[in-house]
Amino acid sequence: MNEPADRTPATDTEDGPRIKELRELAIHIATGAAEMAARMRHEGVAVAATKSSSTDVVTEADRATEQHIRELISRARPDDAILGEEGDSVSGTTGLTWVVDPIDGTVNYLYGIGSWAVSVAVVEGEPEPTSWRTLAGSVVAPRLSEVYSAGAGEGATLNGRPLRLEPHSGLSDSLVATGFGYESARRTAQGRVVAQLLGSVRDIRRMGSAALDLCAVAAGRVDAYYELGTKPWDHAAGALVAREAGAWVGGLKDDERESERMLVAANPGISKQLRAALRDAGA
Repeated sequence: MNEPADRTPATDTEDGPRIKELRELAIHIATGAAEMAARMRHEGVAVAATKSSSTDVVTEADRATEQHIRELISRARPDDAILGEEGDSVSGTTGLTWVVDPIDGTVNYLYGIGSWAVSVAVVEGEPEPTSWRTLAGSVVAPRLSEVYSAGAGEGATLNGRPLRLEPHSGLSDSLVATGFGYESARRTAQGRVVAQLLGSVRDIRRMGSAALDLCAVAAGRVDAYYELGTKPWDHAAGALVAREAGAWVGGLKDDERESERMLVAANPGISKQLRAALRDAGA
């Protein structure tokens, strides 16, 4: 759900300059890392390992890009903590944690599909989505020439242009994005939910990057997005972009924050309808 703190204007508080500085740093780090990952993809991509299943791949570029991000953060903010997808957590003393996904949409990256992005966010409090407050974040998709960013209370932008959702109230004419897990049993269950939901919406899109799906909600390119099993680094930056653009972001219930259990981001006019439809479909 939208936390009041995330919607409090930052400009009239001591938080304002800090959030602006963190946002600019997130953009700088994500942009540089995205350029590096794009260059490595042009030079050729190699699978380094698999994780939860044989389809859940890690490329050499994932590891190299995350290491580059960690070095940039440590140089600029040596006392902050770091939580990344490919490496061990780094503890800090400031109460801030950088949550990073070096390549969100690795399978797209592997196959040469342009829908992949670098996601960099900084959160305050425990580095757990149900309790943290996201201060700033950036999602950069180099093949799409898109830089999304947001700061708590400062709004969201795409390539510097402000993003603000227009009201949309009909679930039946809504375009809904989703994603699937890597484990066979989970994918089968998710397929049943999609089959049930499909008759209630305009259509379904599966683009392969949670971060970009969330940003697509913010940009009005889809009306909603939902997914089971996302990790903190998948959505830390994208959820802030969506929320700051005016989307409802949370779980299946009104009092839930985004979590691995379920992540929903939607135009506020359809969020309740969508969540009810998902519950009816067995999500």
